[in-house]
Amino acid sequence: MNISLLTLGCKVNQAESSQIAAELLSHGCKVVDLDGRPDLCIINTCSVTSKSDYQSKQLIRRAAKTGSKIIVTGCYSELNGEAVRSMDGVTAVVANNKKESIINKLCNVTSCKDVSQGRNYKSRHFIKVQDGCDNACSYCIIPKARGRSRSRKMNEIIEEIGSLEGSYNEVVITGIHLGMYGYDLVPKVKLSVLIRSILLKTKMQRIRLSSLEINEIDEELMELIQEKRICNHLHIPLQSGDNKILGMMNRKYNSLQFKDKLLSIAGRLPGVSIGTDIIAGFPGEGENEFENTRKLLEKAPISYAHVFPFSARKGTMAFEMKPRLNDLTIKKRCEILRTLGKKKKNDYMHNQTGKILDMIVEEIDEEGYCTGTTANYLRVRARLESSRPRDVAYVRIAGVKDDSLIGYPIESS
Repeated sequence: MNISLLTLGCKVNQAESSQIAAELLSHGCKVVDLDGRPDLCIINTCSVTSKSDYQSKQLIRRAAKTGSKIIVTGCYSELNGEAVRSMDGVTAVVANNKKESIINKLCNVTSCKDVSQGRNYKSRHFIKVQDGCDNACSYCIIPKARGRSRSRKMNEIIEEIGSLEGSYNEVVITGIHLGMYGYDLVPKVKLSVLIRSILLKTKMQRIRLSSLEINEIDEELMELIQEKRICNHLHIPLQSGDNKILGMMNRKYNSLQFKDKLLSIAGRLPGVSIGTDIIAGFPGEGENEFENTRKLLEKAPISYAHVFPFSARKGTMAFEMKPRLNDLTIKKRCEILRTLGKKKKNDYMHNQTGKILDMIVEEIDEEGYCTGTTANYLRVRARLESSRPRDVAYVRIAGVKDDSLIGYPIESS
């Protein structure tokens, strides 16, 4: 059976789709693009913003044009089940916490844990260790779509990573609220305990952590992320650099705490790449509040920023907040922050010149040039001999071209 698997949204969605793809392959299915004449399309949707809702609907409509059957899952269909069921081509809507049932039904199996024959989907593997969120950020609809925080048992995670050794050189540890990993387990554990266990009990060469909240990076975690096998890259959402807006967002830190912690991290992790998320145009964000955000982004040791316009999500506290900003003002503020974010990234990339970085090979073109991602989350292009996808290669950075680094090979150290 030819199956097209289409994914929008967060790294948790990517992790779930990667697992589904691997299991499909292990049961004899073929994963194809939409233009590969699929018999079935599985669409893993997102609903973090109104734009994500629109993209989810468009993806379903595109899939319907192929004439294939469509199974829809993910946060958009979780929140808009009836509307999705009524769309052309949709034969089933699967809840977020029932995604494993997709494989069970398609492959007529009761367990799909053995995916050893199906690892041909990505150059790195996403490991979902936690789902759901107990926070109540005023702008966020995801807790309603994903439910309360739920953690996987450590032994299951360790076993999964161990089974991937030899097939992958990097895993991404991810969750909807990763920093809350283990708080619901009995006995309770912390994320730092999980990371230490992964380091001690597996040989995975690179371990990347997905998004973490600033106040969840404690001393234990700080010590662990200095380990060589932990990628020199963190993603820490800011959302706003103004204390009044942070309070209205129901975030659990202030701008000074955020800035001071970032400076501490940058001081203890030389060359670390720190990314962030920012929402522009939150209700009540005047010129002074926006300027506080711009200044913090400018001064903080941030290497890239994902900037989102405020999206009013029905069912959230922020949906009722006033005053709302007009679309033009929000657009202008997004442009200002994105321009600043691009400058920060460009400066960070140029600072890599002359350094030796390790990259995971992802693509190889006809001329023998390899493209891959470094531990500090940068794209590199280099001519490498005898490299294959997923290999680790060491390169010295010669410069920057467009949005990538240019490197040349050196011997592994």
